[in-house]
Amino acid sequence: MVTLMKKEANYIDNKKFLQALIDYKETCKIAEESNKDTPIVTEYLGECFIKISTHLSYKMNFINYTFKDDMISDGIENCLVAVRKFDPTKSENPFAYFTQIVFYAFVRRIQKEKRQQVTKYKMMENFDLEEIITQEQDFGDFDSQILDNIRKQMEYLDIEKKHNVDRKQKVPEVKKTSLNFDEL
Repeated sequence: MVTLMKKEANYIDNKKFLQALIDYKETCKIAEESNKDTPIVTEYLGECFIKISTHLSYKMNFINYTFKDDMISDGIENCLVAVRKFDPTKSENPFAYFTQIVFYAFVRRIQKEKRQQVTKYKMMENFDLEEIITQEQDFGDFDSQILDNIRKQMEYLDIEKKHNVDRKQKVPEVKKTSLNFDEL
């Protein structure tokens, strides 16, 4: 009979993580008192930040983004910035503290990518797409699936924009232009 090993529920030991943070804060304090540079975080702390960011990216609301690697990197970076701000006297749960930091880093990255996408589609909306895709050498017989897909995406963006109007985010205006590849 084969016995199955029970999978560990927690991928980070919160007590060990807390002790590593306390030790790191002590070394930072000693370095500051002796006018030395701030020491780099330990390998264990770095692994914890990577694990928190990576495992949070598997959560249902973050899993299908194409820029997931950027989200993970932003989460790790924000943890490294906030490592000195963690106060063990206020909380003994560093896992929750850094998970929140990573969560909001993910949200900021998603918002940034959406703003860039809106700008990209706004720019594409102002171009004469048929002229770009169908060139003179095509003799006007070009029925493009690419053009249809771009139009569908732009229609979807218009629908989404009508439902989610954000007054704070303004898309820069782009002049309507016509590209001629012969001039390039």
